[in-house]
Amino acid sequence: MTWITLTVMALLAVLPPVFFWTGNAFYLDLATRLTILAIAAVSLNLILGYGGLVSFGHAACLGLGAYAVGIPAHHWLYGGMDALATTNGFVQIGLAVAITALFALVTGAVCLRTRGVYFIMITMAFAQMVYYLIVSIEEYGGDDGLVIDTRSELPGINLDDPLQLFALAYVSLVVVMLVVRTIVNSRFGMVLQGAKGNEERMVTLGFNVYLYRLVAYVISGAICGYAGALLGNFTTFISPEMMDWARSGELMFMVILGGAATTLGPVLGSAAFIVLEEFLGRLTIYWHLPFGLMLIGVVLFVRGGLMGLLRGGKE
Repeated sequence: MTWITLTVMALLAVLPPVFFWTGNAFYLDLATRLTILAIAAVSLNLILGYGGLVSFGHAACLGLGAYAVGIPAHHWLYGGMDALATTNGFVQIGLAVAITALFALVTGAVCLRTRGVYFIMITMAFAQMVYYLIVSIEEYGGDDGLVIDTRSELPGINLDDPLQLFALAYVSLVVVMLVVRTIVNSRFGMVLQGAKGNEERMVTLGFNVYLYRLVAYVISGAICGYAGALLGNFTTFISPEMMDWARSGELMFMVILGGAATTLGPVLGSAAFIVLEEFLGRLTIYWHLPFGLMLIGVVLFVRGGLMGLLRGGKE
């Protein structure tokens, strides 16, 4: 990693606990949310930044991961479906990763047979199908959402402690960044990036581009599902709104704003999004308008997003 990445990650590790110890717990909560959403953005960057796949359904994996925590906890407290009822964190997180990987596999097998705007629309369609499915299940709150009364139980970690929850999210982010970096620098990642640049050439060279993209899509969905499990534990409340297509758009904004196809870009984009959302939200309820104008300005005038700006426009 570059010195920029190391500096930013060091600040992210140190500043939130300092704020917490000095009586500013709000900023630790803000940092925890930022870190969890950064994990989801890093997962999207794998297929968007490096693979060129513009998915408007990624938030479905985030929501499914959160419900994989909330539903077992709900049954553990209120009965029913004993085989699913548990507060064991390993089971819940494993369930979140497995469900989202399966969802990505099934939907990706269909979506990846399309290109361009058709791919965007079909990913959004699958996400909306899941959205309306969850809305229709009254037992889990429907569109009112579901309260998670008990967080996941992990050995040696108390997720009710905000510092420990932040530490878990931060370590997870670092691991995910390293995993994605390793993937994109491997032979697999080179093929994925090559297909983004010139798919016909990669096919001519004998690579099954469809299979490579499908595997990347599944990995991306599984990582996002893990982020969803952390998000459910952080908010202790989940609703179908978490998987709406607009949430997918926000994740995409984070990747583009920070700098697609870079290691640190999604983290910077997530930080900028959370800070701007908090600051502009205090000024006006229509904060999306100035934020959108800022995003347009970054896309038009700052090559490579915030990472490109930090590097002096050299990407």
